[in-house]
Amino acid sequence: MGEPEGVSDADFEEYRPALRLLARSQLGVRFRRVLDDSDIVQQTLLEAHAKKSTIRGKSDAERFAWLRRVLTTTILDHVRRHTRGKRTVEKEVELEAQVRRSALRADQWLTDRSSSPSQRAERNEQLQSLATALQALPDAQREAIELYHLQGCTLPEVARLLNRTGPSVAGLIHRGLKQLRQVMKVEDSLSSVSLATMSAEDEN
Repeated sequence: MGEPEGVSDADFEEYRPALRLLARSQLGVRFRRVLDDSDIVQQTLLEAHAKKSTIRGKSDAERFAWLRRVLTTTILDHVRRHTRGKRTVEKEVELEAQVRRSALRADQWLTDRSSSPSQRAERNEQLQSLATALQALPDAQREAIELYHLQGCTLPEVARLLNRTGPSVAGLIHRGLKQLRQVMKVEDSLSSVSLATMSAEDEN
């Protein structure tokens, strides 16, 4: 079977920032510090290159949906390798379920059946814009915003994870959101993109 018409590695590459954001969301608090999201995305893009002849559909939305499935499979592979020998069968099922639930929340938001194709395309564009804007922030600001707004951590939890005081974290979030609003030219970057549905569940 030949390659899908119009699909190239450059088409995949444009999704790298969005895939990194989704990877961090799916990894959650537990794994984001021990598994490298950039390595996971690189492996995802390599897998996509090797398997792009299996893509069904030609639209950007269909291509991105396929890439998200490859990403989730890659994340699960990394989680299994990291926890090998440290888990029971029950724990393995629980960890895989957490990753899949996070992936499902993102899919439900991005492919809401009640929305029109143009609205779904706009959501894909919003996600990519947000991911690119977040990537341009200083690491501490990006991490604080993602933990607090996208993964649902409390301010004390973010402070503990970043080894900072509460006021310091609040300042990081305030400055980061201000820059996001300027870059994305919206009144409220995060609420406009509605990524709360992607927040990771609390993990033990």
